[in-house]
Amino acid sequence: MTETPQHLYEKHADTLARALTAIAERGYWSAYPESPSPRVYGETAAADGEAAFRAYLGGLFPLDQPGTNGQVATEASPFGVELGVTYPHSDVDALIAAATAALPAWRDAGPQARTGVCMEILARLHAHVFELANAVQFTTGQAFVMAFQAGGAHALDRALEALAYAYAEMTRHPGKAEWEKPAGKGDPLRMTKTFHVVPRGVALVVGCNTFPTWNSYPGLFASLATGNPVIVKPHPRAVLPLAVTVKYAREVLAEAGFDPNLVLLAAETPGEGLASTLALRPEVKIIDFTGSTAYGDWLEANARQAAVYTEKAGVNTIVVDSTDDFAGMCRNIGFSLTLYSGQMCTTPQNILVPSGGIGTDQGHKTFDEVAAGIAGVVGKLTGDPARAVELTGAIVNDGVLDRLEEVKSVGEPVLESRVVAHPAYEGAVVRTPAVVKLSADADQIYGREWFGPISFVIGTDSTAQSLDIFRATVGERGALTAGVYSTDEKVLDAAEAAALDTGVHLSCNLTGGVFVNQSAAFSDFHASGANPAANAALTDGAYVASRFRIVQSRRHL
Repeated sequence: MTETPQHLYEKHADTLARALTAIAERGYWSAYPESPSPRVYGETAAADGEAAFRAYLGGLFPLDQPGTNGQVATEASPFGVELGVTYPHSDVDALIAAATAALPAWRDAGPQARTGVCMEILARLHAHVFELANAVQFTTGQAFVMAFQAGGAHALDRALEALAYAYAEMTRHPGKAEWEKPAGKGDPLRMTKTFHVVPRGVALVVGCNTFPTWNSYPGLFASLATGNPVIVKPHPRAVLPLAVTVKYAREVLAEAGFDPNLVLLAAETPGEGLASTLALRPEVKIIDFTGSTAYGDWLEANARQAAVYTEKAGVNTIVVDSTDDFAGMCRNIGFSLTLYSGQMCTTPQNILVPSGGIGTDQGHKTFDEVAAGIAGVVGKLTGDPARAVELTGAIVNDGVLDRLEEVKSVGEPVLESRVVAHPAYEGAVVRTPAVVKLSADADQIYGREWFGPISFVIGTDSTAQSLDIFRATVGERGALTAGVYSTDEKVLDAAEAAALDTGVHLSCNLTGGVFVNQSAAFSDFHASGANPAANAALTDGAYVASRFRIVQSRRHL
């Protein structure tokens, strides 16, 4: 039996209420278990998900959309697996027209109905989370566990977080109110006022190669919940995860009695520039983008008719002053550099250390010993190929390989990148991280982003100079994360002041199981919108509130 939108809202009301509490309290909560264990998901879930993924390979993806005028296949797996998935290519005018036609009924359904349907889409995706994880793994190069967590469970958490904020903002005001003004003599003035949540228009989500679901879901669900139809334009090398997402979203929408064209896939041919074409359409009123600074800046400057939300490149920095757990500090930083071969937008790049060394629980450590300690952890984590690839995954594109070549001629190597043969996938492109020493005056090198498994240990005159460099690079280039290690409260306070001035999230003295490049939905904000690395935060009220407007009507009682 088809469930009505009201039934779907009631079905998921408890989860929504818990999510609303979580964003208010900012403590730990997760709606979707991050462990792919059969004890959590059932004995056959992993095999069923892999089978569903493999059923897509070498064939036409099952998606019935308007305006189909051909097929495209653009993906190449970093693991060397032959994907061969072909996607329908649609005419832009047809996509825009279909999305526009779907809007009125979705708008008129109201916040509760839309939220209930969106919650059901998340439930459907969660039921297929192993299928989704395989799609993420083999298009991005993430190791499976990371793909399951970041591309599946955590992405769904971020989507639910965005839904909670959207619902809170849409219901901040009453739907109706009675207004009565005393008139002195005679009867009072009485009116009934209705406040409508009105979507802005068609929304465009431009996906990225590395985290196609984690980065796309917040914008997708924030726009959809607030009444806007969404066109999803995947990165050409990571289409499958978002195609799977669109497929299940369309199924749920149709089952709930809505036009499935509220969510559409826009797969592009090589060199088509489809994102730019869509971004400049007057009907497109919202754009979400994750990727290069150059293209993000272009969208902000040129898509003037739309509210544009961008996450771009930055120079993530760690300031090392002192530590009471030298081994823990090195383990924590080394793991952060190794995870997904540094191909996370939150991975540290610049590690600023006084040239005279630092105080530790093991006594004074020289600059070289600090660099060697961090590099030693990376070397140990990547020494055994079978273990290494479960952390590093594979290299996502040739641009990362080019930077690994370029860095060979820069600075003094502490740890050189090397090729690792993947035990399971012969064609996988795997590289271990490179760690390079630089001096403080090499700002032309470390002052820009080197996306990938590349980090610099930079010798400074003092912690004060380290903080000056931190302010300068993050102020100019932006950053999504920052870290500091110190046993001195004054240094921690100074680092926090620098983080506030530059608008970057700061982690202090991480030595255990929390890492600077990880952020937890419902508790941690991802990006701040307060420096050049991003113009918005995932997720806060500002991220969702401009996706709709309140339009009122009033009548005399």
